[in-house]
Amino acid sequence: MDHSGSGGPPRALLTAQAPLHRAYRGGVSSAQPQLNELAFYGLPGAPKSPRDLIAECRAGEALGFGSVFLSERFNIKEICTISGVAGAVTESLGIATGATNQNTRHPGVTASYATTMHRLTDGRFALGLGRGIDRMFTAFGLPKITTAQMEDFVGLMRRLWNGEMVVGHSGPAGDYPLLVLDPEFREPIPLMLTAFGPESLALAGRCFDGVILHTFFTDETLQRCVRTVKTAAERAGRDPDRVRVWSCFATIGDWIPDDVRLKKTVGRLATYLQAYGDLMVRTNDWDPAVLARLRADPFVAGFRGALDQKATTAELEHVATLIPDEWLAPAANGTAEQCAQAVLRQLDLGADGVILHGASPDELAPVLPAYRAIRPSGRFDHLRPNPAA
Repeated sequence: MDHSGSGGPPRALLTAQAPLHRAYRGGVSSAQPQLNELAFYGLPGAPKSPRDLIAECRAGEALGFGSVFLSERFNIKEICTISGVAGAVTESLGIATGATNQNTRHPGVTASYATTMHRLTDGRFALGLGRGIDRMFTAFGLPKITTAQMEDFVGLMRRLWNGEMVVGHSGPAGDYPLLVLDPEFREPIPLMLTAFGPESLALAGRCFDGVILHTFFTDETLQRCVRTVKTAAERAGRDPDRVRVWSCFATIGDWIPDDVRLKKTVGRLATYLQAYGDLMVRTNDWDPAVLARLRADPFVAGFRGALDQKATTAELEHVATLIPDEWLAPAANGTAEQCAQAVLRQLDLGADGVILHGASPDELAPVLPAYRAIRPSGRFDHLRPNPAA
């Protein structure tokens, strides 16, 4: 794998975007329509402070991103806090939890949180859920999340947002003598699911409004996942076009320093393989023998913590020798123009939206004008900022 980054324009082009951030700090320029088919992740990687999100959201909105996705980690990325920040410092940016887990809060608390965000943002918020990592839940003493539990939980959320008083609920999501928010509520809050297993994808098509796919999906995997979601929606009597499927697409241009790119590519994929490598390998139809060799490597086997957060550059260079180039290939890299073409290809393959993953808005700034130059006129005009509306 080449980490040299030779040939990129980079820093000059990145610096050239800085005035754009300052000029439109309060919102999107009328000359730069909002790109509701594109999103970014807030606080990518391992941020030193959650305050970074304030500048990221303002910059992302100024650049014209349609929405920001926010993942939750049990450190400084508690989702209720950071999503409230995103809502408070923006005016047009859609906001999604991508994702939080239903087993860490009482359903009444989660429903109330989502309603608060919905009203705070004038309808720009989508509640995104995920199945989570079983090994972590076991270590923390939390129950694992099943497909049946997620489906039951979605039903509870929709009933509470519709003003219902739920009495004596006993189902996969749990036993609750009473659940109620406000009988006057009529809150059309969209729900999203982070999914890539076939059961989760089918569930998303049946009862969710949007789907967040995983990073480093091959073209064939992306198309299959979209097909699974849309088919499940149609079989459930729903309009498949109203279930927005988002590709989560690593976008790491060659203007980003070599060591940082290594962390955002090799480090990130290796971390996923640490956590749920078997599922990723099955999903992408990769060779499981490669994963076995990676896990058997003495350095990887003895490493404690997430590789993308804790490993040094030299250590990641070693890990890079264990991961085939084709496993890292499903990503946008190279010049700004090459990244923009790769992003548009995700949409041509069937995704309804693309999350430019792994980089901050400042790092992604060169891609946006390059994408605007090739964006098909009128194709995405029907999309709203809310990523699942």
